[in-house]
Amino acid sequence: MLAPNSPIRLVAGLGNPDREYLRTRHNAGFWFADALARKLSRSFSMEKKFFGEVCRLDGDVWMVKPMTFMNRSGQAVAALAGFYQIKPEEILIVHDELDLRPGEVKLKMGGGVAGHNGLKDIEAQLGSSTFWRLRLGIGHPGVKAEVVNYVLRKPSAEHREAIEKSIEQSVAALDLVLAGEMERAMMKVHAKPPRPKPAPALERPSTSPPDGSEEGTP
Repeated sequence: MLAPNSPIRLVAGLGNPDREYLRTRHNAGFWFADALARKLSRSFSMEKKFFGEVCRLDGDVWMVKPMTFMNRSGQAVAALAGFYQIKPEEILIVHDELDLRPGEVKLKMGGGVAGHNGLKDIEAQLGSSTFWRLRLGIGHPGVKAEVVNYVLRKPSAEHREAIEKSIEQSVAALDLVLAGEMERAMMKVHAKPPRPKPAPALERPSTSPPDGSEEGTP
């Protein structure tokens, strides 16, 4: 039986590991994980058996940045969950969200994957969609055909600032999330940000998506 208010025992921030992708929109989950680690004075170490960089947040609460490419994120999440006997409803996945504008953030339990290949693989590896998602808005290019190019590019300075503020806001609510006090956490996280200016005209990235990364919609 689903226990949606279970304390969180595993936080996973999603992204692509190569240096050229670190500041791209698709790596917003990594930005969150790094911000949380800095706040708590934690450091990551590479754990090959967990396919990612791992740190202990507190007691039996863990955080991971999968070092596979995005569409294989489930390997790290499932490996940690299996080893530490963590249930899906005790997992929080932090990821970029096209359907929210930059600076907006939403916390939700379950639901679809909305074309996000990281979520798709996590759902497949866990055999369940009943995990928590912290959706960090990055905005949408307005044209579906441009989504891959858009998420693999750096945001404008204004959009980057808006995303970072939403991460700061989310990190401030994490104690409530980890304790399973989701309604209170939602009230803190879901505050509406100022509306940023539209993204600049689209430009093609200088590199193509990495091998093993998404093809089509991310």
